[in-house]
Amino acid sequence: MFFIMFSDDDEIQEKRDLRNKRRILRKKADPFKLSDTAFLQCFRVTKPIFSFILEKIEPQLECIKSNGVSAKIKLAACLIFFGEGRYQHGTGQDFHVAMAQTTFSNTLRDLIPPLITLLGDWIQLNMTESERMEAKQYFFERSGISDVVMCVDGTHIRIVKPKYRPLRYINRKNYYSLNAMIVCDHKYRIRAADARFAGSHHDAYISSVSPIRKHFRDLHSSGITDKLLGDAGYPSEPWLITPNRNPDSGTQESIFNTFHARGRNIVERTIGILKSKFRCLLGADGRLNYSPKKCTNIINICCALHNICIENNIGWQQNLDEMFLFRND
Repeated sequence: MFFIMFSDDDEIQEKRDLRNKRRILRKKADPFKLSDTAFLQCFRVTKPIFSFILEKIEPQLECIKSNGVSAKIKLAACLIFFGEGRYQHGTGQDFHVAMAQTTFSNTLRDLIPPLITLLGDWIQLNMTESERMEAKQYFFERSGISDVVMCVDGTHIRIVKPKYRPLRYINRKNYYSLNAMIVCDHKYRIRAADARFAGSHHDAYISSVSPIRKHFRDLHSSGITDKLLGDAGYPSEPWLITPNRNPDSGTQESIFNTFHARGRNIVERTIGILKSKFRCLLGADGRLNYSPKKCTNIINICCALHNICIENNIGWQQNLDEMFLFRND
């Protein structure tokens, strides 16, 4: 029998050649050569918004040791990951990032801190007076409840089994998750996101310890009667209006619940849009394969990107029934 085995030197050379090939492909890659439609489908943002984000984060990346990947390609890889749940498209897609898994992991690590700086500009719980009046009119027309400016709901984001205290992260559906508290307004903008909590925590507990509760409590203490709509998983408070529990059909309480649900529906749709646009929140293999802390940061970044899209009228074509399925997995 005659056969030839690869030597260690051959394997090392093969890896070196592959790295060089990827480096050459990255240097030649230019996402801006895509059509506007293909660009939006690929990165979930328009070319001007991509450039805006790049301009914001590039100075912070200059102080990070380079791994031979430009800031543009780093951002492209991360936006593909946020949108698809994987950093590389499948065969036949318009733009392919020539990057090894370890390189992408380092890229994501490098980009999370500068992308987090977007949160303060794009996720704002405070409203202007005109925004408050517009929101109150919207919710009153749909629910008949006065002074409502926002809605709140929780949604579970699947994650890989954490190394530390994993049982805390198993939710009522028996999978590992973070329970993210999402607050939105009448225009599908996410006004607050609190994704720090393990999946075993209930919505009521998260609400009780979240800074969001303190914000509305302080408003009421100062005489501002702004309210939230929340489902039955939340405790009823002066600033948090929840449905009546188990009302008899045809009663005033039952009718109230119908109108309450009509007003609250927008937060379910907002979560559906968020998850359908940024499918990393669904996970390419059904989960985010990172530590809970990094997953929290990824969720927050996706919320900021969602708001950037809303503010710039960047639509997202998606089956509405599919969005509804994604709202609270």
